[in-house]
Amino acid sequence: MAFSDITAVRQEESSSQVRERVMAARKRQEQRFAGTGLHFNADMGAGDVERYCALGETQLHYMERMFSCMGLSARAYHRILKVARTIADLEESDRIEEIHLAEAICYRQSDRKYWD
Repeated sequence: MAFSDITAVRQEESSSQVRERVMAARKRQEQRFAGTGLHFNADMGAGDVERYCALGETQLHYMERMFSCMGLSARAYHRILKVARTIADLEESDRIEEIHLAEAICYRQSDRKYWD
């Protein structure tokens, strides 16, 4: 991602556009979990996370660095992966990318502010 991508003026999404993205993400999850007893990414246990949130080598190294420098627990690691999977679903991405992980970690950091 280039600096110009970050600073470019973007048109905001309307509520109906956001709703469409959310409904599409829910449909992706419904299809992913068909016949498993799971409905949403939040329903996944640790074994499910390993299956449905598989990371590529680059993403795995990124999470290894984050795990070490942030002192994450296994539970926190799995929660970050589930949130990153949801972010990827909202972007219609089959793979969890580093940008999805980074966004999920940011949410984790802000969550810690209120719950620690």
